[in-house]
Amino acid sequence: MNSARYVWTNRLLMFLCVLLLDAHIIGIFSIVTPHPAEAQSGKPEGLYYKSWAIIIGIENYVVAPPIPGAISDAKKVAEAFRRLGFDEVFEFYDKDASSRRLHQLLNDMLPRKVGRMDRLVIFYVGHAGFMQDPDGQDLGYLVPFDAQVNNAAKSITVEHLKEFTRRSASKHTLLILDAPVFGWETTAPPELSLEGRLAPEADMDRRAVQVISAASKGETTVRAEKSSRFVQALLAGLSGDADLDGNGWLMASELGTYLVRQVEAASSGTQRPSSLRIDGDGDTALIEGRRSTFTLGAGPQTPSERQQAARAHYERAVALLQEGKSMEEALERLDRAIGYDPTYGDAYVLKSYVRLEVVPNLDEALATGLLAVKYAPENSDSFYILGLIHEKRGMFVEAETAFREALRVNNTYQDVYFALGTLYADHLHDPPKSVEAFRRYLELGGTHDRARAAVTQADHSPVP
Repeated sequence: MNSARYVWTNRLLMFLCVLLLDAHIIGIFSIVTPHPAEAQSGKPEGLYYKSWAIIIGIENYVVAPPIPGAISDAKKVAEAFRRLGFDEVFEFYDKDASSRRLHQLLNDMLPRKVGRMDRLVIFYVGHAGFMQDPDGQDLGYLVPFDAQVNNAAKSITVEHLKEFTRRSASKHTLLILDAPVFGWETTAPPELSLEGRLAPEADMDRRAVQVISAASKGETTVRAEKSSRFVQALLAGLSGDADLDGNGWLMASELGTYLVRQVEAASSGTQRPSSLRIDGDGDTALIEGRRSTFTLGAGPQTPSERQQAARAHYERAVALLQEGKSMEEALERLDRAIGYDPTYGDAYVLKSYVRLEVVPNLDEALATGLLAVKYAPENSDSFYILGLIHEKRGMFVEAETAFREALRVNNTYQDVYFALGTLYADHLHDPPKSVEAFRRYLELGGTHDRARAAVTQADHSPVP
């Protein structure tokens, strides 16, 4: 038998094994799992009625290059979820992860078995590809055991996964993909959730579908010595390292932020994971801490813990402002960040801006702005915003001083030159300095019509 015929004969045998195993595995899944979806009513005693982890690892593809160590990595992840107390941990490796099997899993078995008060985590390690939808948008897909990397015909596409999450009754669903998968059409950023740090039990009343992908479009997932860098960070995170605020609760948003930071740092920016919430506004709890942390008002104790908590609150405030949600909550987050770390300069900077433009209170804006320049003297925004506050309060000389300080820190800050141009023109009545500031603004790429008009008029005025 020649080598080509031998290879294809072996592949045929592998496909036959897949068909036989599919029927066998379906039977096992039906026997070992009851039907909680129909039985669940009311609230569980804990956070969830039942916790499910589906682990998919594909190492020896039929028509795609192998991924050495993929199964070993997947088994470690499966064991990690068992240690976290997940009730059902199902593992699908190589032949068990055929196209037919995975489609059955997503289209039939999980929607029937997983209940409305359950949490579901799906972990995948294997190849990924991408295709274009009818609108020309790139969409990623997972490559089953018996599929080709460059052919989406038998793949599990992002659209398949989104449709599955829409059909699934589970309150919290988390997809962890050790592959570059993109095209989720999300509007919610992956910042750490407020509830994940202060009252995670409140999140149990809100649905969430979250996705953590190991790399971005055009990147590859790095494997060193048959082990994935992403999985190494994931295992460390699940062991508790990703509890960024140190409160004993590990939330999916925290895990996502942790993985993004760790993998980007370890790869020097060549592998950039993404962490997204694609549906709902809740947050999946992966490790349940002590509720007394919240009910008794306990919080971070050490300086390191307090700084981590401050950072978490600050990041959540940024997310809320970006989303245009709950400006009052954003202010509360900033106040708590400052409470944990009274020297947190960037928190003062952001709060001074919010009090100037978003939820106006000029007295508080000024007080916060003065603290911003004290604790963030090398952040040009601190002086720029303080200048805007002074100008709005009619303190024009003080505004000029603040703007000049901003340029001392960053002499290419375009917006500051425009602010100086208007200040000199409208309030300090110094046309030459106004034109000088507007001219520098235009040189740095500014396009405002007022600056263009002022400079053009000055250039065409007769010289006295």
